[in-house]
Parts: sequence; structure tokens; C-alpha cells
Amino acid sequence: MSKTLIRGAKVLGGDPQDVLIDGETIEAVGTGLSAEGAEIVEAGGKVLLPGLVDLHTHLREPGREDSETVLTGTRAAASGGFTAVFAMANTFPVADTAGVVEQVWRLGREHGYCDVHPIGAVTVGLEGRKLAELGAMHESAAGVTVFSDDGKCVDDAVIMRRALEYVKAFGGVVAQHAQEPRLTEGAQMNEGVVSAELGLGGWPAVAEESIIARDVLLAEHVGSRVHICHLSTAGSVEIVRWAKSRGIDVTAEVTPHHLLLTDELVRTYNPVYKVNPPLRTERDVAALREALADGTIDIVATDHAPHPHEDKDCEWAAAAMGMVGLETALAVVQQTMVDTGLLDWAGVADRMSFTPARIGRATGQGRPVSAGEPANLTLVDTAYRGPVDPAGFASRSRNTPYEGRELPGRVTHTWLRGKATLVDGKLA
Repeated sequence: MSKTLIRGAKVLGGDPQDVLIDGETIEAVGTGLSAEGAEIVEAGGKVLLPGLVDLHTHLREPGREDSETVLTGTRAAASGGFTAVFAMANTFPVADTAGVVEQVWRLGREHGYCDVHPIGAVTVGLEGRKLAELGAMHESAAGVTVFSDDGKCVDDAVIMRRALEYVKAFGGVVAQHAQEPRLTEGAQMNEGVVSAELGLGGWPAVAEESIIARDVLLAEHVGSRVHICHLSTAGSVEIVRWAKSRGIDVTAEVTPHHLLLTDELVRTYNPVYKVNPPLRTERDVAALREALADGTIDIVATDHAPHPHEDKDCEWAAAAMGMVGLETALAVVQQTMVDTGLLDWAGVADRMSFTPARIGRATGQGRPVSAGEPANLTLVDTAYRGPVDPAGFASRSRNTPYEGRELPGRVTHTWLRGKATLVDGKLA
């Protein structure tokens, strides 16, 4: 069994310590550690975190391998410090059967860059009319625990109630893309001052907030778990805060791009900024940061949404919605939350590893950096500053909103159960 000694790392941003990995497990954490024959990683000044867990990734396979594959997507994940991702169901065919989720799960196991947990569709074909095979997907080899029609909202209240009732039986969770479809017909960007000035169809905040309000009440009525995908407005924050104060079992995520970017960028008409839900206002961004800091928003999730060049290199109205995010997520969180003093690195570990693993029931992920735990780890050079260059991405797609923007921090190493998947910034 191979051994690795990480020397002088600031574990969760604390005092420098050595971490000894033996095989798949952390053998010891302390100072002055040594191990004969171990590979030495000098980590002085760098921060060591538990491997990151993304509850919201689009890997596109099967069906859209021109955008991404399980291989390229998990390579991107390893590059960004992730050791587990949850793959959304809006593939072709849709991941609404045991067969499709097992296919995605097996591809993840074969490639070995990170754990892949398929998310099952809530409804057949994401059509919102009939529940998918929730039980069969849970009982499959993939062991699905999270279900979502992401990309579309489960807008039928009866269907949503039935889904919540069904997953309650095995401790699953429904992850809702909160978007009232009638309120967002033809929407191109956030509804507000900028959309009015540009003459683009508006996506009003109430379209998100009304669905969240309904669903937290349904979750309370049923006694089940609901998770809110890519929460993006100040009003949504207040609804989730209220729901938690009532003891409702709701969790919520925010994307890195909603922590940093605003709808003012749409004035460029660059489709790289077109995303669903849309970029919101400075007021919303401030509310999201505060809510992530105080725990109202539980986690950061990337909503990594790769698209081929031709789907973004076109006029705004025709462009696809979405941004890649796995390889820049931690840098954006450092800039918006750590460098601003809103979170420390232990807080980042909670929002990007411990809690998403708990929500998704990802056994062996999101564990403490301590002896006896699985060696799922990421090492970050937090002093690094540099421009984002998508040409170096491991993802098959390049639709990043950060091209040329200077961001802090760089993941240098990632270990999945003791095996290095990223070494000195290069994929193993």
C-alpha cells in the first residue's frame, strides 16, 4: 500500500500540521510525522480541505457528449478539488430509470477521477406528468437518494407532493428547480431595471420565490426533505430562513456565479452570462453571501452546465443557458466569502464538503481530516492570484464567465481515497 506524507498543511485553515495517508485512509494527523518510503508533498502555507462535494453537476452523458462526458466532467471535478459530484438527470435519454442511472454510476467508477452519484428524475422524461421509477432507482446499484427535474420545475403541486411522500420512505430528497413556468415564458434575463433598458424578457424573482414558498409548505405537510437548487434572490433567502425557523426540513444551495456576478453584465450581450436562474442584482448578491455565511443557505453547488461553442457563440436570444463551474468554484468562493471575511476555511469545508455530502447521503465523503477517515482531500494554494484561462480546462466545454478575470487560489492536489487525481495542478 502506498503512503503519502503531506507536510506542513494548514488543515481547514488552522495551524500547520502533517497528514499521513496510508492506502485509502488517513493514518495520522500531527506535527513532525515521518514515514519511511512515503511520497512527500511539501504543503507549507497551503490549506488542506476535505475533498469537495458538488450536489449539482451536469455531466451530459448519455446523449450530449459533445458538451461533456463523465470522463471529462470528472477530470474537471478533480481539477477543481472535488472528490464527488451528483450528476443531474437531464440527459438523453433522461435518467428516469434504474438502467440509465446505473450506466452513469458505472462510468464514474470506471474513470476513477471522483465519485459519481447519479440524480434521478422526479418525473418521466422531465415532463412533469407522471412520477419516474423513484424506488427502482434508489434500489439500483447507483443507490440514488436525490431526485430532480432540474432544467425544469416540478410545477404541479400534486406531483410534487407525491414525490415528497415517496422519497420519505427511504430518506431521499427532492431537489427543486424553482421556476414558475407561466411567469417566465420568453424570459431572457432577470426582470428589473436592466431588462427594461435592454428590452429583454424578464425572469421575475417571484417566479422562484412562489415555488419555494409552496414547496416548503408541502414538505412541512408531508414531513419530508426538500432541497432548493440554485437559490438566487433576496426574497428566496427570507422564505428559506422563515421555513427553517418553523423546523421545516429544507436545505438550499447557491452557485458561485450568483455569489459574484450581477445582471449588469448582460449589458454586454455576451451569451456567456446567460444562465438559469439568471444573474440577479447587487442587492440579491449581498443577501446570498450573508445567507451562506449565516447558514440559511446550506451549501455551494456549481450547477456546472457545459455547452459546445456553437450553443454560446450566437445571438443572446438563441444562446443556451448555463456556465461551466467545477474548475473555478473554489476560487470564486475564496474571493466572495473568505477574502471578504464572511467565512473561514472551516466554513468553506462545511458548505462545500461536509453538508453537501450529508444532504446527498454520500457515504465516505465530507468526512473530517483526521486519523481513520477516508483520504479524500484537496490542497489549495490560497496565495495564488491569476487570470482564468479556459484553454487549460479539463472540461470539454469552455463557457466560463470568468475568462481573463483574476481569481484567487488554485487547487494543486486532489486525492480520492488516497489516490492522487491531481498533482501540482496537473491531472494524474
